[in-house]
Amino acid sequence: MSTVEDRPGSPAGDLPLRPELRGQLPYGAPQLDVAHRLNVNENPYPPPPAMVSDVAMAVAEVAAGLNRYPDRDATALRAGLAAYVARDVPGATWVDVGQVWPANGSNEVMLQLLQAFGGPGRTALAFAPTYSMYPDYCRDTFTAYATLPRREDFTIDLDAALAHVAAEQPDVLLLASPNNPTGTALRLDEVAALCTASRGIVVVDEAYAEFRRPGTPSAIELLPAHPRLVVTRTMSKAFALAGARLGYLVASPAVVDAVQLVRLPYHLSAVTQAVARTALRHADALLAGVAALRAERDALVDWLRAQPGVVAADSDANFVLFGRFADRDAVWRRLLDHGVLVRATGPDGWLRVSAGTPAEMAAFRAALLASVEPGDVLA
Repeated sequence: MSTVEDRPGSPAGDLPLRPELRGQLPYGAPQLDVAHRLNVNENPYPPPPAMVSDVAMAVAEVAAGLNRYPDRDATALRAGLAAYVARDVPGATWVDVGQVWPANGSNEVMLQLLQAFGGPGRTALAFAPTYSMYPDYCRDTFTAYATLPRREDFTIDLDAALAHVAAEQPDVLLLASPNNPTGTALRLDEVAALCTASRGIVVVDEAYAEFRRPGTPSAIELLPAHPRLVVTRTMSKAFALAGARLGYLVASPAVVDAVQLVRLPYHLSAVTQAVARTALRHADALLAGVAALRAERDALVDWLRAQPGVVAADSDANFVLFGRFADRDAVWRRLLDHGVLVRATGPDGWLRVSAGTPAEMAAFRAALLASVEPGDVLA
């Protein structure tokens, strides 16, 4: 993948590109035609035929009115999302339309939040390693980006975090839970303490929330007590809807009103809204695969830890971070040669693999056994 400066006939001096964009590459994991793609945390189970049929009918219905703009406020979709959240999170029956806001994937939700609450002279704080798009959101909104290191087990050092927040008061606090790429979830008392210490917006990114282990709560439970808390989610993972691009936030009505100041007009197409509403009606069937993926993930963690020298991080997501390898890129390439694509991301020496079907997991295990050579695993 090339930068603007690299493209033939387009030297750097030809375009008045912003200085901080020069030499940068667009975000993207490798999209390769291999037998087993386990690098982008997709749900491997496609939507059931009944939903596919209903989506086709829903899209056909809205297609007749595509000469008109969609519902700018996505009211029906927001009502459906509020009902789903009330069902998914114990005691969250108080969530209503005014506390939910959808956009084109949780990426757009996060960008809108940084547009509304970040900006020149403002700072966002995250805890590294974490989602690689956070610095890009900040760059694109002229928000300064700062990080604090996680502990060796990828948890947050709460005392250090609270001290930093008290001293620096970042305008936006970015907390991924479960964290990408490590799979680490936050405790509610940790989130609550950071909310109490912060005068800014606290964003808990729950893109993988439905995959959390039993007993791992959602930060949505804290919203009534913390009006500056925002929880973001997506339908890409658990709902097997990555191709539809639908994410949403749950927050106070004041936060929802604020992000509408920066959203583009009619940002969510009528087709996207219809597909997402249909998926919500099929939630039971779609979420049935989540339990199977959790079981595959947990079995994978156990298997990886049984391999000599291999370490696997605890995960509440639909992926597992494992290592540590002296040359992770070499192991990545050998896995690819065996038809398995994983992600080289996170700290040096680690790889991340998505939870897949039993057949995909069997292929990954066989490929890893064939790919790891003496000396690859660090002691």
